[in-house]
Amino acid sequence: MNFKKSIRKIHLWLGLASGIIVFIVAITGCIYAFQEEILELTETYKKVEKQEHDFVLPTQLKTIGQQQLPNKHIHAIQYRGKEEAAEVIFYNANPLYYDICYVNPYNGEVIRTVNELSGFFRFILDGHFYLWLPEKIGQTVIASATLIFVLLIISGFILWFPKNKKAAKQRFWFRWKNTTKWKRKNYDLHNITGFYVLSIALIFAITGLVWGFPWFAYSYYTVIGGEKSLLYAEPVASISESPLVIENPLDKVWLKMVEEYPNASAIEVHPPETNEAPIAANANVGQGTYWQTDYRYFDPYTLEEKEVEHIYGKLKNATISDKIMRMNYDIHTGAIIGLPGKIFAFLISLLIASLPITGFMIWWGKRNK
Repeated sequence: MNFKKSIRKIHLWLGLASGIIVFIVAITGCIYAFQEEILELTETYKKVEKQEHDFVLPTQLKTIGQQQLPNKHIHAIQYRGKEEAAEVIFYNANPLYYDICYVNPYNGEVIRTVNELSGFFRFILDGHFYLWLPEKIGQTVIASATLIFVLLIISGFILWFPKNKKAAKQRFWFRWKNTTKWKRKNYDLHNITGFYVLSIALIFAITGLVWGFPWFAYSYYTVIGGEKSLLYAEPVASISESPLVIENPLDKVWLKMVEEYPNASAIEVHPPETNEAPIAANANVGQGTYWQTDYRYFDPYTLEEKEVEHIYGKLKNATISDKIMRMNYDIHTGAIIGLPGKIFAFLISLLIASLPITGFMIWWGKRNK
């Protein structure tokens, strides 16, 4: 058996093994591409009328939110702008819950409390990340299928590569005549489409694998020159033996962030989880992206700022490798270049979803002549 025949066999069996999963991941990614824009139009309760006075402070919002869900843990309070509702975010991993209490930031009026684990787009995201399976199982299945997809991309390119100039003419564009049969058309759709989406599909796969396998994330980060930790960890606060000496430290940290980031699209503060935990705060200066977020940590007993050794610190301290890792979500969704990027990601995802179908039809057509 020659080299290309061996590659064709590998490509076939890997495709049959992972095709349905690749299709689901691609089509759910395609549907999810514009979720922010769609929710912006449909979830009008997130909007408030702009007023000319200060926002309600985080400690007050925390009290208001806790009255809505007294048995749940407040993870963060987020302010998203002068025409946006403030968010009191309730999150816990075990038992899992994720709720947001939307509050008018000017007067503290509760607008709505929403279970963020429900709804159409959450269903789509669960399919994209976990195949609607339990998280640990689903993540492993999706990541494994994504790894196989990378091998499919490589083997597909080897099979696509033309032997000579004459063969190359049919590898770059559709040269169909009225007499061209459907099997030839389907073959071209798989072959030519696969070539044109190859590079972007590889980017989608790599950025997906960063979430799927920790070993891959560390390997990828190391290869691009990264030296910090990828694990999020909060610095330890200086535990005071006396009662808290700083009055309302959460509010003071938030006011400091507002002063230092007047043009931020979102500012978030996290109440300390334990007596040893800092007040974590972050400010996103980007619009529609997340990679430019500054992550900062303050001792609740002294308000002294604490530095960290991982990539989730200040943007100015981030190396190029750190920034690439921070950009992972924005690259994966296409948001890194705004709405045109999302449109492009939508179209590429749609074409990727077609590849398992056309590939299966090639195999089926050969078996049923």
